[in-house]
Amino acid sequence: MKVLIIGSGGREHCLAWKIAASDMVEEIYAIPGNAGISGIANCIDMGIAADDFKKIADIAESEGIGMTIVGPEAPLVDGISDYFESRSLVTFGPSKNASMIEGSKVFTKNFLNKYGIPTAKAKVFEKSEYGAAKAFIKKQNKFPLVIKADGLAAGKGVMIAADMSEAIQALDDCMAARIFGSAGDRVMIEEFLEGYEISILCLSDGKKIIPMELAQDYKRIFEGDEGKNTGGMGSYSPVPMIDKKIYKKALDTIIYPTSDALKKEGIDYRGIIYAGILVSGGEPYLLEYNCRFGDPETQAVLPRLKDDLAPLLYECARGSLSVDSLSWHKDKCICVVAASRGYPETSSKGDIITGLEKLKSMQGIEVFHAGTKIEDSNIVTNGGRVLGITARAPGFKLARQKVYNGMEKIKFDGMQYRKDIAKKAEGDS
Repeated sequence: MKVLIIGSGGREHCLAWKIAASDMVEEIYAIPGNAGISGIANCIDMGIAADDFKKIADIAESEGIGMTIVGPEAPLVDGISDYFESRSLVTFGPSKNASMIEGSKVFTKNFLNKYGIPTAKAKVFEKSEYGAAKAFIKKQNKFPLVIKADGLAAGKGVMIAADMSEAIQALDDCMAARIFGSAGDRVMIEEFLEGYEISILCLSDGKKIIPMELAQDYKRIFEGDEGKNTGGMGSYSPVPMIDKKIYKKALDTIIYPTSDALKKEGIDYRGIIYAGILVSGGEPYLLEYNCRFGDPETQAVLPRLKDDLAPLLYECARGSLSVDSLSWHKDKCICVVAASRGYPETSSKGDIITGLEKLKSMQGIEVFHAGTKIEDSNIVTNGGRVLGITARAPGFKLARQKVYNGMEKIKFDGMQYRKDIAKKAEGDS
């Protein structure tokens, strides 16, 4: 089977790497791909707009693509799966209707409350209620407070305000300065829950849901969870501080009820359901859903998966998962992301990346490219998050040594990365 992957990030590189090992897959294509993906796939980068579904589908038809895997959320929320299905093209990724679980935080909050799925309390303010939203913040006496843009904001639309002035600034950024465009016209102000976050990626075929092993990601740009939110600066899997009891409770109170609720709503959800969960006082609460593989969680989870991924995704897309559980390596995995100068506010492009060849001989190391491209025979930066290094080892201590030894060999101007990824898990060997 020929497979097309849509996207250009580390997540898409990891997906291509994983399915390249499948006997089911004879050839991989990517639109647009990146410098790393080009080593294992035919990258078609002809300036095709991400929302030009007709052009992408034309390519899928002409190349005889048997399955298209959609990486990022925006095309899913815009309805790429619906369009491909209308042309009888098998697509892994939920429909436009189903993707609303990520496309609108307000939709999701209403959905959670309707079905009694545990979540934080929140109040919604429409575009015309900017003054009321500011007045609401001024009445609060408990901080931090969470300000959320309703729509898609590349993983940066959630702001944790430490005090009133930060909360008002976050509100102004969304509704007055409109830094997220129309995505921030409607805002949700949510209570802050103290605890730790986990990510559960699940396969769904519209009938049943199969959870993957836990991961934890790091959203802030600086060590110690300081600075602004990013798309994700690192991740690790499994998560040793989550015992089986809490994991089971998360499945029983959030994951399985979500699957049941979607069916009750008449939503045929075929794709990934990614649940961002906060554990507070031993109780799991749903923070957010995503309608696609997490980035960089995917780069820490998929290297631990024993099963052939390609048939699993194909069966999901066809609504016919034939398995009830997945098999996992016991090894630990850590992914550390290197970002360009100025990220997350801006990004630097065209800086030459060196040292990649030194990592090829390192055991248990994989490099997953994100914002990279080939220019004059050099691999150069081409975005905010440039690449991620994933290390796999029997214990977290060794995995951390490996991943940071690898990261020290990579160089480009303005390179920045966190040195505390999975540090709290290091004692678990």
